[in-house]
Amino acid sequence: MDKTQKLGLVHVYTGAGKGKTTAAMGLALRAVGNGLNVVIIQFMKALSPESGEIKAIKRFENARVMRYGGNLLAADHPPVEIIKEDIAKGIAEALKVIKTGSCDLLILDEINVAVSMDLANKDNILGLVKLCKGKVELVLTGRDAPQEFILAADYLTEFLMIKHPFEEGITARQGIEF
Repeated sequence: MDKTQKLGLVHVYTGAGKGKTTAAMGLALRAVGNGLNVVIIQFMKALSPESGEIKAIKRFENARVMRYGGNLLAADHPPVEIIKEDIAKGIAEALKVIKTGSCDLLILDEINVAVSMDLANKDNILGLVKLCKGKVELVLTGRDAPQEFILAADYLTEFLMIKHPFEEGITARQGIEF
């Protein structure tokens, strides 16, 4: 890989619109298809069913998926301290993956939400960003990305919701929204 092809840029996908995780999974699919090693760590989705993207990406030998922390929006979520502890384990796993050099692309799905809800420490994530720069391509997804993540980004995409079927009472549909 020549200098112009070097990995280690930071992508931030944020905003109120649909598609942040889906965009990250599209990038993951592109990466595994080109022989890169991909690690996806999902936060706040550990207790929900796997999406179609996750089911598909797990079929590739060069992709790993891990899930940590329950969703605080679910009526039956675990206690907040348990969720925080589990998310901290996911962040520790991300640090391990970066330090061992075991992936080319690391996706921290919904980490922006975990930080904005005080379930994860922003400075710990900024430390991961610094470790990845110039080495591991990093994607941070979720609404409400902190300003520090936005400033650290090489790619910044804001998803804007203009219209969505849930406004008309149409709930999430398997194969389309998950």
